[in-house]
Amino acid sequence: MDLTSLIPSFGNVAFTLVAFIIALTIIVAIHEYGHYIIGRISGIKADVFSIGIGPVLAKKTDKHGTQWQIAALPVGGYVKFRGDANAASAGVDEDAMEGLSDEERRHTMHGAPLWARAATVAAGPVFNFILSAIIFFGMAYHTGIATDPLTVARLTQVPGVEGLEPGDQILSIGGQETPSLEEFGDYVGELPNESPLEYVVLRDGQEVTVETLYPYPPYVGSVTPQSAAADAGLEQGDLITQVNGEAVSTFEELRTIVGEGDGEALDLTINRGGEMIDVSLSPRRVDLPLPEGGFETRWLIGVSGGMIFEPATRAPSFGEAITSGVNQVGYIITSSLSGLWHMITGAISSCNLRGPIGIAETSGAAASQGVSSFIWFVAVLSTAVGLLNLFPIPVLDGGHLVFHAYEAVAGKPPSDGAMRILLTIGIALVLGIMLLGVTNDLFCP
Repeated sequence: MDLTSLIPSFGNVAFTLVAFIIALTIIVAIHEYGHYIIGRISGIKADVFSIGIGPVLAKKTDKHGTQWQIAALPVGGYVKFRGDANAASAGVDEDAMEGLSDEERRHTMHGAPLWARAATVAAGPVFNFILSAIIFFGMAYHTGIATDPLTVARLTQVPGVEGLEPGDQILSIGGQETPSLEEFGDYVGELPNESPLEYVVLRDGQEVTVETLYPYPPYVGSVTPQSAAADAGLEQGDLITQVNGEAVSTFEELRTIVGEGDGEALDLTINRGGEMIDVSLSPRRVDLPLPEGGFETRWLIGVSGGMIFEPATRAPSFGEAITSGVNQVGYIITSSLSGLWHMITGAISSCNLRGPIGIAETSGAAASQGVSSFIWFVAVLSTAVGLLNLFPIPVLDGGHLVFHAYEAVAGKPPSDGAMRILLTIGIALVLGIMLLGVTNDLFCP
């Protein structure tokens, strides 16, 4: 292996690190604020709220006695509640607790009622889910919902698109009358597999016939980070005109060639703003979650397509937008859990688990594709962080919730000796997961 290939240019490294730090800081701040604010509402006082770890760069104490600080290493954060021996709430500061009155002990993490402690612990992951749902909610409003009848809002910047104009109502394509949007996906699959096609549109009250590209040409609508397409330099807006010297007219043709190629290298000819470019790449095996559950392994190059025009949309109702946001969070959680189970059982490759290097590279790639792409990535990562913290592993929030559940049943918390053993096991598990992730980042395709 050529080790120099693992060393990108300084500019790329700096951009990737900045994007990763911004994403991580937002997610950690929301997570820790969840702990802090629910703790405060529950009567538990916080001594320190820190963004970052290590030497303190700036700090200020508020009227509640909490020291808000920014630390030198932007790789995490924490809330240290009153009575905690450390930032992980993994032990009792006996010196700090000694001599406190019953009322004063009530305001510490270890003297508060069980319900208050459990709510405070659970709030961190819950706030991560709320952040994600709010972002997806906003994205739903930003994107809108396509409206019937199918109407051109604006043309996509696909090379070769001509004839259509904003405001055109699409009456038929290739001689077939356009159905409602709900049926449009099946309708497109029945169109002649060729380009150009004849479109009949209603324009200013008159029917006009134009010829232009197939509705879904082999157009690069977006590039998946860390994919074969990303590594080969494909860009949003590229139009793939040939594969291995053969002309392709539709995105479905491209999908079929890639899927049936069994990973063989492909030579692509790309129209990029009128300039013809030749690119070679090899598809990669990818495990994709299925809507009904489970996974499907396919060969992919890492591009998604798009229509030659953006359809007219309407703003969703509040209910539609919030439902979309919540459903998106639920989908990420269920597909992540399904993916973990399939990795454990060996049904899919453990290479699907990525570590900090892979996450940082993905954050940089998402940021390079625009603000919307980066914000979407933050929402996905926030859900993943919230879910990870709920795993029943000591040192994580889920482990603390297990301890609280034990206390609720047994009437007392686990013994100090048991806690030390369990925390040691938890640290070993977390470090093992991180090591596996880093190994995958370095050696998985």
